[in-house]
Amino acid sequence: MNALTESVAQRALQATRIETDQQALEVARELASSFATEASQRDRERRLPFAEVEAYSASGLWGIAVPREFGGAQVSFATLAEVTAIISEADPALGQIPQNHFYMLDVLRVNGTREQQAFYFERALAGERFGNALSERGTKTVADYRTTLTPDGDGFRINGTKFYSTGALFAQWIPIVAKATDNTLHVAFASAQTRGLTVVDDWSGFGQRTTGSGTTTLDDVYVEATAVVPYSAAFDAKPTTVGPVGQLIHAAVDLGIARAAFADARCFVRERSRPWIDSDVERASDDPLTLELFGKLALQLNAADALVERAGRTVDLAVSESNDKTVAAASIAVAQARAATTEIALQASTRLIELAGTQATLAEHNLDRHWRNARTHTLHDPVRWKYIAVGNYFLNDVLPPRHGAL
Repeated sequence: MNALTESVAQRALQATRIETDQQALEVARELASSFATEASQRDRERRLPFAEVEAYSASGLWGIAVPREFGGAQVSFATLAEVTAIISEADPALGQIPQNHFYMLDVLRVNGTREQQAFYFERALAGERFGNALSERGTKTVADYRTTLTPDGDGFRINGTKFYSTGALFAQWIPIVAKATDNTLHVAFASAQTRGLTVVDDWSGFGQRTTGSGTTTLDDVYVEATAVVPYSAAFDAKPTTVGPVGQLIHAAVDLGIARAAFADARCFVRERSRPWIDSDVERASDDPLTLELFGKLALQLNAADALVERAGRTVDLAVSESNDKTVAAASIAVAQARAATTEIALQASTRLIELAGTQATLAEHNLDRHWRNARTHTLHDPVRWKYIAVGNYFLNDVLPPRHGAL
């Protein structure tokens, strides 16, 4: 460990050690209350949440997925999803930023050596953050990678360019997915201060504006061999929960967006909206057509909530006993949850403006942020393919493909 890493580790050791699922939920609710206060302002001004991310990781929540044998709480994945939904309801950018952090913790759990697990899990418990340099633009599909991992003495050199690097701008560690000379994929864990590694804040998406999901450039970046973990093997060599875990957290982000949009719609209609002239009621909240739509939204939201929790429990089962059937069941359960949360996030954020009325479009309310966030985040991977996998599973007994998008 170099002097820089030691300094970071000493500072981060102040992070709280969370011990139980209940404690994790309580801490999340407390943090969410403070995060919500200026969430709209941060979105409007595109003010990156550096202080909030520091508070988030110092709370201990970024370490709750670390296995118990390494000192972590190893909360259930249902709890991890609910923690993410709670934070995302307050600010979905903050909910999304650690998504790849938890994803990489599962890659380490599945494919890391004992020594790698001990080192990186301790870093997570100390409050250090793992960003990501996974996705690339301009390739044939999202599964194609141009970034290379080339042997150099006792380590490797990495060259390439990444985009959608959510979390990297705020991270002490940047996990980089790169292709080895034999075309297998690996994850290299590089310090954010590594020479040749540059994270650029050029994310210009109209939603999730403060996630810092911009470009990471890798110019002859050197990493030790001990920092490299197999990645392809998490999908090709054996059935693992890496894909379902990553997707479950995405579903929880969308669930949080839906909860926030529904809550703002309820508040605006009750307190500000006017009844339509033909409704013959005194309050907009008594309009029967509005009541019908709210009823449908409430049903969809409750269903999505239940599906996310169920998916988390199914992932827990697959973690405890990973085989073709349990991992497939987890992938399908998570795919159903992602489909449901995608639909309710988009529906709730759209109906919010419709039901609240023209006044809800005023810039000072910034209510359009819910739709912008939902529309942007739900594009992470196409929900239409979730239905194909679910239908094929239930109709034809076809197990879903194993990759990070299912």
